Amino acid sequence: MLWGRVYFAIQAVAGAAWWVAVFASPWVRTTTVGSLDPVIVAALDIPLFVIASAVAALGVRAAAWVATGWTLVVAGLLALYATVTTEAGWGVLIMVAAAGGSLVALALVVLGRVPTEWIIAGPFAFRPADARRSTARHVASTGGQIAVFWGLFLVVIPGSVALLERRWALGLGLDLPDAVGVIGVVLLALASALGIWSAVTMSTIGHGTPLPGAMPNRLVIAGPYRFVRNPMAVAGIIQGVAVGLILSSWLVVAYAALGSLLWNYAVRPLEERDLEERFGDDFRRYRDTVRCWVPR
Repeated sequence: MLWGRVYFAIQAVAGAAWWVAVFASPWVRTTTVGSLDPVIVAALDIPLFVIASAVAALGVRAAAWVATGWTLVVAGLLALYATVTTEAGWGVLIMVAAAGGSLVALALVVLGRVPTEWIIAGPFAFRPADARRSTARHVASTGGQIAVFWGLFLVVIPGSVALLERRWALGLGLDLPDAVGVIGVVLLALASALGIWSAVTMSTIGHGTPLPGAMPNRLVIAGPYRFVRNPMAVAGIIQGVAVGLILSSWLVVAYAALGSLLWNYAVRPLEERDLEERFGDDFRRYRDTVRCWVPR
């Protein structure tokens, strides 16, 4: 709970400083609120964002709910405004970051922790694959999953992020040399090969798929899993960075970096706890021998 209150205190101070800068600097006003009337926006934002965050810092849960809800609303509306008008791009980034931080802080204030287990609830809960299925069916399911997930996370989402990055303008887009794009293509090809190798190994030896709802029935320590415990995650991070280089988009690179942090600190501990429960000492020996990210 303490760290949630600390975050809201910092957010209150930062929000107050932001509004001072908005009224003192035309550049800050233009880049963060665009052509919107700052007086009208401040009349709503100061009590619902700055003051509510300050009260939430005192441990008042209702204020934490108000500050978080308002931040989410502002982030969404400002993103829509920036997309339509090509103004206030930096304001969108600031409020999206504040919305994410507020959600985490709200969880800490209300629950005393971040409920990462919600990520694997429902259809995403860890379950072993149907052992009666043939290896060929597991491989086919894995291939379909790769097509869907790569299409979504490496094409649709990065393409949308890069498009918005240029739509919001204000210096967010980068014009990188052509050589950077070539490097991105090479990295994407190598990382994709690693991802496919990992997925096929998991399907043929583990008799399952990469998805939580159809996990391998056997502990896989062959192929790329001999060198790192999470080769598919390594491949995915490199793929995301590579796509960012190809698109000349630092926001896509940031998207890949944030995804890696989410996976490492929220999903991986849950996955490894499940593996330890199912495979016991075999997994513990593997975990103690093979690193998560750096090969040895």
